[in-house]
Amino acid sequence: MKQWWLRGTLVALFFQPFLIISTLAWGETLTPAQQEAVRQEVQRILREQGYTGKDMPPTGPPSDVGQPAKKPRKRLEDLYLRDKPKTQSGSTMSGSGSLVYARPFVAAPKAILGGYMDVAYTNRANQGDESFFDQNRLVPFIYGDVNDHVKFAAEIEFEHGNELGIEFAIIDYLVNEPFNVRAGIILMPVGKVNLLHDSPLRDLTERPMVSRRIIPSTWDEPGVGVYGTFYPTSLSQVNYEIYVTSGFTNAFGGQNNPNATSNITTINGLRSARSSSTSFDNNSGKAVVGRVAFSPILGIEIGGSGFFGSYDPGSKRSLALWAVDWTFQRGPLEFIGESAWAYIKGNNLNANGATFNTNPRRMQGYYMQLNYHFLPQWLTDLAPSHFRQEVSTFTAVVRWEAMSLGADLATPNLGERERLTVGLNFRPTEDSVFKTDFQYSPQEITNGTNNIGAISEPRRRIHDTAFLASWQTYF
Repeated sequence: MKQWWLRGTLVALFFQPFLIISTLAWGETLTPAQQEAVRQEVQRILREQGYTGKDMPPTGPPSDVGQPAKKPRKRLEDLYLRDKPKTQSGSTMSGSGSLVYARPFVAAPKAILGGYMDVAYTNRANQGDESFFDQNRLVPFIYGDVNDHVKFAAEIEFEHGNELGIEFAIIDYLVNEPFNVRAGIILMPVGKVNLLHDSPLRDLTERPMVSRRIIPSTWDEPGVGVYGTFYPTSLSQVNYEIYVTSGFTNAFGGQNNPNATSNITTINGLRSARSSSTSFDNNSGKAVVGRVAFSPILGIEIGGSGFFGSYDPGSKRSLALWAVDWTFQRGPLEFIGESAWAYIKGNNLNANGATFNTNPRRMQGYYMQLNYHFLPQWLTDLAPSHFRQEVSTFTAVVRWEAMSLGADLATPNLGERERLTVGLNFRPTEDSVFKTDFQYSPQEITNGTNNIGAISEPRRRIHDTAFLASWQTYF
């Protein structure tokens, strides 16, 4: 018996240093299951030596190796794994207070947070307005790489310090480059400005008038659709996207607040027909929207886009919108622009369909913009850390734009606007820009009132001017 006792003790003493070493060296990463497996293996060997019950020598890792034992540190991923709902039995709603951590992104973070901000100064003293500073936008972006096929993206916008909204929020399922599926709150692919509307991307402070009144950017709607890219030749590229969405649901007022007259007017264009509510749809009809862009060679792109859907509660009046956009770039020169046309069937009739009003049925507008990028070498020589040839640049800009929000009205030129803008901006890096703009408006003809249905005599303003400065950056 003494021989068996001596032999078992030697075995225990043989394994004890390895348990001590494993505790010291791998204590932070050895899981409880792994520690239990080591203990059971030692016990199996001891049982083969004839030890049972309380005669069994201690086999667990020591609780005191020169200092008091420490409690294992709790990690968020441990809480997630411990409280993750079981799939084979038990309720998915059971758990403890730490169930708040039972989220897959806690165990394996996949999200990226970014965004942009812009601050602007506006002076329209020539038009009788007060000058002011404004925090136009603070826009956090959230991107989630769920797995190889499922992607998530969202843009949350804080405007003017007190307005909160979701610009877009989408879930993509990637199949292959020519065909992918998208669902969520989608940026409407009409024109290019609405898709690339971020302030730091643009070279002037304000968006073009046609991209705010006829294409009411930022314009988003809930829906579902597909998008992709083709390569017809080794140099050319075709991008497309097409969606089914809710359409203009607010043209006759929001939920529980209908208007007798459409709010698509010569003042606001289509802008007031958008709705901020994704759960409200004023009719059972759905809209179709899409864009195709063709790039024959690098530096040239021509896009065509369209929208078609009903806008009235009875789904009997259609709204059609077409747009063409272009980008031509060669060296430091860049020529961009956009043109759009809208037809709003029956917009000159009230909701009852019998009473006429003075709202327009046709709208059209365009802008053309020339950019010249440059950076004098003497500035780099003077302050190389601020003016770096590889990333910094100045851009001189000139833009001409015009639109008519009442192209079919009997009143001459009602809803016509023209504007010339010249600007200069500096980018210390591609992601940050400081802009100065000067606007000159030869004429602006409106009905002189913002009250729908209460039309006064046309008002003509000429030679309006404005000065704008802005500071914008991604982060």
